[in-house]
Amino acid sequence: MAGATASSRQVQIFGTRRHADTRKALRFFSERRIPTHFVDFQQRAPAPGELRRFADRFGIQSLVDRESRRFLDLGLRQSMHSDDWWLTRLTEEPAMIRQPLVRFGQRVTVGLDESAWQIWLQQ
Repeated sequence: MAGATASSRQVQIFGTRRHADTRKALRFFSERRIPTHFVDFQQRAPAPGELRRFADRFGIQSLVDRESRRFLDLGLRQSMHSDDWWLTRLTEEPAMIRQPLVRFGQRVTVGLDESAWQIWLQQ
């Protein structure tokens, strides 16, 4: 019964199709026949309010992919900035966001987190 409830709601996945972990997230839900709505950062930058939802739960620093090419190209390794600065910068430079961002109702994850997604689907 819990599976039926979970499958009636849609999962939102934010990222880029070329990112391996984003593809894994899309495949994870597809294999379980869970409807998804994919937001491709290459076509549409994330809204600050959407990023804030993830930052409120995990902290803004958890959203920054410090290994991404864009982060390194911009020379931000030693940067010390406010959360608001990072939020603005991530909306302008989504290639620096750790992917995928996944939302299911009020639940969110940053990065590949199949164990959390499995729990979501069981509830």
